Amino acid sequence: MLVDIITKIIEIIGQVVLVPFRVVSVFVAKSIEKAVKYILHKTPNMKESKVKVRKIKKSKKKVRVFSKFKSFISGIKLPVIDIRFPKITLMQKIEWRLILGIFIGVLFTIVFVFLPIQISRWFRELPNPSLLVIDASRRSTRILDRNRELLYEIYVDRNFDPVRISQIPDFIINATIAAEDENFYTHPGIDVRAIIRAARETVLGHNLQGGSTITQQLIKNVLLTPERTISRKIKEIALALMVENKYSKDQILEMYLNNTPYGGTAWGVQTAAQKYFGKNVWELDLARASLLAGLPSSPSAYSPISNLELAKARQKYVLDKMVQLKYITPEQSDQAYAEDLNIIDESQYIRAPHFVDYVRGELIKRYGRRMVELGGLEVITTLDLSLHEQVQSIVTDEVLKNGKGLNFSNGAAVVLDPKNSEILAYVGSIDYFQLGWGAYDVLTADRQPGSSIKPVTYSLALSDKYTLASTIKDEAITYPQIGGRPYTPVNYDGQYHGNVTLRQALANSYNIPAVKLAASLGPDNVVSLGHQMGLNNWLIGDDYGLSVTLGGKEVRALDLANVYATLARKGVYKEVTPLISVKDSRGYEIYNKYTEERRAISEEVSYLIWNVLSDNGARTPAFGPNSYLVVPGYNVAVKTGTTDAKKDNWTLGYTPSYVVGVWVGNNDAKPMNYYLASGLTGAAPIWNKIFQTVLKGKSKETYDVPSGVFVKYDDKCKRTEYFVKGSNVPSTLCPEEKKDNKDNKDKKKD
Repeated sequence: MLVDIITKIIEIIGQVVLVPFRVVSVFVAKSIEKAVKYILHKTPNMKESKVKVRKIKKSKKKVRVFSKFKSFISGIKLPVIDIRFPKITLMQKIEWRLILGIFIGVLFTIVFVFLPIQISRWFRELPNPSLLVIDASRRSTRILDRNRELLYEIYVDRNFDPVRISQIPDFIINATIAAEDENFYTHPGIDVRAIIRAARETVLGHNLQGGSTITQQLIKNVLLTPERTISRKIKEIALALMVENKYSKDQILEMYLNNTPYGGTAWGVQTAAQKYFGKNVWELDLARASLLAGLPSSPSAYSPISNLELAKARQKYVLDKMVQLKYITPEQSDQAYAEDLNIIDESQYIRAPHFVDYVRGELIKRYGRRMVELGGLEVITTLDLSLHEQVQSIVTDEVLKNGKGLNFSNGAAVVLDPKNSEILAYVGSIDYFQLGWGAYDVLTADRQPGSSIKPVTYSLALSDKYTLASTIKDEAITYPQIGGRPYTPVNYDGQYHGNVTLRQALANSYNIPAVKLAASLGPDNVVSLGHQMGLNNWLIGDDYGLSVTLGGKEVRALDLANVYATLARKGVYKEVTPLISVKDSRGYEIYNKYTEERRAISEEVSYLIWNVLSDNGARTPAFGPNSYLVVPGYNVAVKTGTTDAKKDNWTLGYTPSYVVGVWVGNNDAKPMNYYLASGLTGAAPIWNKIFQTVLKGKSKETYDVPSGVFVKYDDKCKRTEYFVKGSNVPSTLCPEEKKDNKDNKDKKKD
């Protein structure tokens, strides 16, 4: 087969590019004649004699030049040179024969040495046609949600998603042949008539046309560079003949449809079908098939996204060609052209974009950029796309509705499954496609958490000498700072509340008791526990002070949500994961599902925190009985947080099965409205709607009291409190009477 191909190539080159051997022989003969005349001119004593050069067809007596090599070139009759020499001396004969020998040697070397070497080298430089199959099998990395809904495909510059020819409908095949190469099934890889027609139109009609077949286009797309040179065109023709000998027409057509550009990064008909119509290629009808078939000749110009009018004109051309070739009837053509195509929004080409960016980063950390971009991975993530889109809608709508009046422009939210430490919804901003700042991912950005960090301080306190019944005096206090201004914490309501229990202080988010606890326990210890509970960027240092308990040290929203997940897991920390499965291009599982797990606080302490944060009665003095922190019909632990400068506003909460965290603010840290102080008018309404959406149709969950926790009831004041066994239990749960009230009672007795 290779010999046949080489023979064809040599014939083409001999006819089109090289000078025919007959012309060469005449040229050599004339050169010899000139050489002889030169010799005669230099030897005046020679008798005048004519030198004749003529071609002899058949003469056994004549000298046949190159006759020994005739078998190498079939079908080519070599010229015969008959030379009659004048009478010359021996020395003159030697000189003449030397010149003739040089000419013959040079000609022999060119034809039988240099030319074969050059042809051999040229063939070796040609790409291997087998690479067509390798490139056709190249796949993008696919990111899917937990229900295998496609979120995005990762690729370098071309988005591949190859399909079999059996999956491609006849509409696509026929439309492609009509638009690109109507003689596809009859030509041997090159179409001479199409080349001549294209040349005539280009030169005479001033209408630039291409004459490349589908086979040539496949080779140009996959094996060769797009440069326009004679050398590349010859290579293209040679490879087209080789490919046609190696593969069937259906194989060539399958490779072409999987390796041709349809606009932007869409490479291949399946990717194009998903990009423009949100459908698989086998779901396309005639209208959509004819539009796609018209794109490869000029994907940018005919793009239905940028120029629908021109795309429809190209579609009409394809439909007319299909009618001309009798693939469809005129009625089918008219119906397809009139059909509304419903080109999908570009934003649908990537779902949950902030989450996709986050997953891409995690994959690159694990497997490297090359594996992610070129490895054809199938990634099943933890995201529930349906839930995520509901959460995205809630965040966007609420920010647009309330943000202007309260002076915030962005919002973010995350929903976790604490049992499996999985991300179910991931909203990084209100609109990923918002020009300038939409792609900014708040969930992985460093922001101050405000009072939402207080459960860490109280977990440390309850793990130490404190109980929920321990009292702290809420009063004005100032702490001197080495090398800085004294630190004077204040409550969000600007008031002091006297002696309060830890339950009251945490539930109502009083600041001064939290600062006093941090001073007693040590801010470094607060930071250390925060790190153990999930704040990965919290390391002991000198960039914070007592204000760490009020959110003076920045956190990442995703990490903060995982702190609440640690509480939901009864004190056990687990690393958050966005992944369920990662398979390589051969279908082998390569994801190690092991995640770091450790106990950060005891189950007893985590229960006490849950009991306080889900106690609506305890927080009523600050938030009222019917606030957005109440999810009707469910017990939900919840905590708000707002920074002193009103730059960040948070609400985070959890049940045994779900954690929801919400942030609102401005990307540039511009302060929000002063009335966000309580946290009930910013993030809380969004948090409430999301949690109601998450819990809809779910059964009510609560935590059982651990064996290491007991309940104390004080009949005198009808109060109940929970304690860890072995802790310092007070003799009474009743609050101390104020001194003034006690004096008044004594006077009445008197």
